[in-house]
Amino acid sequence: MKTAHPSKGRTRRLLGGTIAVVVVAAVAGAVVWSFLESREEQSQETEREKPVKGPARVAPGSGVIHVEDEAQEKSGIETTRLQPAPYMEQIRAYGTVLDAARLTDLSNSYVNAEAQLRTVRAKVAFSRAAFERAQKLYDNERSISQAQLQSTEAAFRTDEAGVGAAESQVRTLAATAHQEWGPVLGKSLVERSASVVRLIERQDFLVQVTLPPGARVPKSVASAMIERPGRGADNPRTAITLVSPATRTDARIQGVSFFYLAPAESSVLPGMNVLAFLSTGDAADGVAIPAGALVWWQDRPWVYRRTEPETFVRTQIATGQPTPGGGYIDKGLGPDAEIVTRGAQLLLSEEFRSQIQVGDDK
Repeated sequence: MKTAHPSKGRTRRLLGGTIAVVVVAAVAGAVVWSFLESREEQSQETEREKPVKGPARVAPGSGVIHVEDEAQEKSGIETTRLQPAPYMEQIRAYGTVLDAARLTDLSNSYVNAEAQLRTVRAKVAFSRAAFERAQKLYDNERSISQAQLQSTEAAFRTDEAGVGAAESQVRTLAATAHQEWGPVLGKSLVERSASVVRLIERQDFLVQVTLPPGARVPKSVASAMIERPGRGADNPRTAITLVSPATRTDARIQGVSFFYLAPAESSVLPGMNVLAFLSTGDAADGVAIPAGALVWWQDRPWVYRRTEPETFVRTQIATGQPTPGGGYIDKGLGPDAEIVTRGAQLLLSEEFRSQIQVGDDK
C-alpha cells in the first residue's frame, strides 16, 4: 500500500486556495462593476431630467436677442427690408349686430295695415255708389223711402270713416319706421324694398357702428369693415355697406353711430359685438408686414427687427390696417426697417426659453 507524498497534498491545497481567491475576486469585481454601471446610468438619467440649457443669447431684462451668423444660417433665419405701402387711415369703432325682429314686426304690421286700407277703400267705393244711386232715386222719383236713403248713407259714412282710420294707421306705422330706423331704412320698410327683404330673410344683418366719443368721419366716405374678436389671417375682415346715420347711439360708448349692412357670409349673429374700421379719407405712409413675419404673444402681433448683423429686437405692430394676405400695414416701422420673415417663431421660442432658464438659475 502506497502512501501519498506530503508535497503533493500541499500543492493541491495551494491550488484550491488560489482558485477560490480568484473566484471571490471575480465575483467582487462583478459586483463593483455593476454598482458603478448603475451609478453611471443614474447619473445620466439625472442629467437628462435637468432643463436643457442652450447658449445664452438673450441679455436678461433687455429683450435683445444675439444670434451668431453661423447659428442664423443653420436655423434658416431670413430677413427682408420693408417696402413703402401708402394706405387710407381708419378709425377703430365698435359695432353691435342688431336683432331685426322689431324691424320684421314693423314691416308685417305695415303690410297688414296697407291690406286693411285697400279693403276699406274697396268697401267705401261700393257703399258710395250705393248711396249715390239711392240719393238719385229718392230725389227724382221717390222710389225709395227716406229710411232706405239714410241707411245707405250710414253705411257709406261708416266705410268712409274706416278709410280714415286705416289711413291713419298706415301713416302712424310709417312715422314709427322713420323714427326708429331713420329715413333710409324707414322708406325701405314702407316700400318693402330688397334691402329690407334681405334683412328679414337674414341674407344681411344690420350692424350699428359707434365711433369713440369725439371722433368724426366724412359723410361722403362710406368704406368700412368689421372684424369679429380673434386675430390675424384666421379672422379676416368683411366689408360692410353704409345705410344711414343711426337714430340712436350706443349707451356704453356715447359716440356718433351709423347703420351698416353686413352679409350673412361674415358669420355674424344678432347680439354679437364686433370691431369696425371706418376710413377717414386721409392718406398715410406705412410699410407692409407680411404674414410670415408675425409672431403672436399675449394675443398681439409682433415682429423681430434686425438692429445689428447679429442682434434682433421684438417689436409690436399695429393691427388697424390688415392686408389681404393676413399681414398688416404699420406706420411705426420706417421703410428701411429690416425684419425677420423666416424663423421669427424660433427667435420667440429662444427668447422665452432663455428667460425660463434664468428663472431656474435664480
